[in-house]
Amino acid sequence: MSDPLPAPARAFLDYCRVECRLADNTLQAYERDLRDFLAWLAGRRKTLARAGADEVRAYLAALARQGHKAATRTRRLVTLRMFFRFCVTEKLLAQDPAADLDAPRRWKALPEFLTRREASALLDASQPAGALGLRNRAVLEVLYAAGGRASELCDALLSWYEPEAGRLRLRGKRGKERIVPLGEPAQGALAAYLNGARPQLTRATKAAHLFVSRTGRRLDRASVWRIVRAAARRAGLSKRIYPHLLRHSFATHLLEGGANLRVVQELLGHADVSTTEIYTHVDARRLRTAYDAFHPHA
Repeated sequence: MSDPLPAPARAFLDYCRVECRLADNTLQAYERDLRDFLAWLAGRRKTLARAGADEVRAYLAALARQGHKAATRTRRLVTLRMFFRFCVTEKLLAQDPAADLDAPRRWKALPEFLTRREASALLDASQPAGALGLRNRAVLEVLYAAGGRASELCDALLSWYEPEAGRLRLRGKRGKERIVPLGEPAQGALAAYLNGARPQLTRATKAAHLFVSRTGRRLDRASVWRIVRAAARRAGLSKRIYPHLLRHSFATHLLEGGANLRVVQELLGHADVSTTEIYTHVDARRLRTAYDAFHPHA
């Protein structure tokens, strides 16, 4: 016989059965989902009343590590959202820890990325002369060195760059901030831009942002796209190149070099390590290719 459910879970299932008239299969699925989450909480000596968003995120991450697909994790999250919303409405619980959580991403394919040679070709592609050329080179170097999103690069303030420490603060989704180190090429490109280009571009403005347009205003995402695509054309790259491809390449190359998955997660600003794990599959594909090419019994 199954362990009795706590009162809020029983009330939710009764509501689904009597008020919503849900099918028995649906009710059974909801009950299984709730029992699994409650057992996970109990294993960590947590109660429903003390469960917050961090616990729900950790639970979804645990499901990912256990091999559950994104579709299953999404369904579990839907159950928890309905349950917590009901409990808050009925004043059975004080908070809804699942209210602001995004559903686990369902990748249709492994992310594309640049090879190391392609990344070097893109970064080394000649830029327009003058202030814009220095800015564009810095944009490309920082995109690849920091693994940032185009929007994060555009939002970065000048005060967020610490040249002495060689690091840059980025603000990601839901305002989550992280500090990322920059390598020497990115630091050198930034120094050239900040000393030889930005003062010219901001002559008529008091710009607060790190990267600015030709008129001294905040650089926008469309401009970043144009910078990346123009560099790809000059480099002679045939594949479709876009800013996020540099983020994928950043993560893939770190893992290829032996970086720890948790470190890559922190550098990317992922709340859930299961999101970062997609890059381990990319690396596994590379290893399979090498195995097939070089193992005598492949």
